[in-house]
Amino acid sequence: MLRDMRDPLREPTFLILAALAPQPLHGYAIIGEVAELSGGRMALRPGTLYGALDRLAEERLLEPDREEMVDGRLRRYYRLTDDGAAVLEQEAARLQGNAEAARRRLARRPPHRPMTPGAMRPGPVMPGAVPRPVSGLA
Repeated sequence: MLRDMRDPLREPTFLILAALAPQPLHGYAIIGEVAELSGGRMALRPGTLYGALDRLAEERLLEPDREEMVDGRLRRYYRLTDDGAAVLEQEAARLQGNAEAARRRLARRPPHRPMTPGAMRPGPVMPGAVPRPVSGLA
């Protein structure tokens, strides 16, 4: 089942694909790379990771590369497919475009003006509420 290229990737999926971009990795190495790529914000659990790897393999965005025995345990390596690299590139471009648009808008934002002492910010307006003049000001 191929992914619809118009759908944005969820952050864990994006980071898993990015982790596999340079070379094949085994599951726990992917977990470490995702943590590093996210600056420690994302800590994938093994169950979450392996479910995502199965889904991404079904979507043909990655595939098993090889298996090896390490300390009596089977270690499976995964690699990014050409389709996976294309999806990752498309998503990176989409995110970059969004970030650039946000930066352009921030550049047009007027400078912050500190409030004068004693000034109050207006509170939230409740639907249907009728503002009343403050006594002595109306």
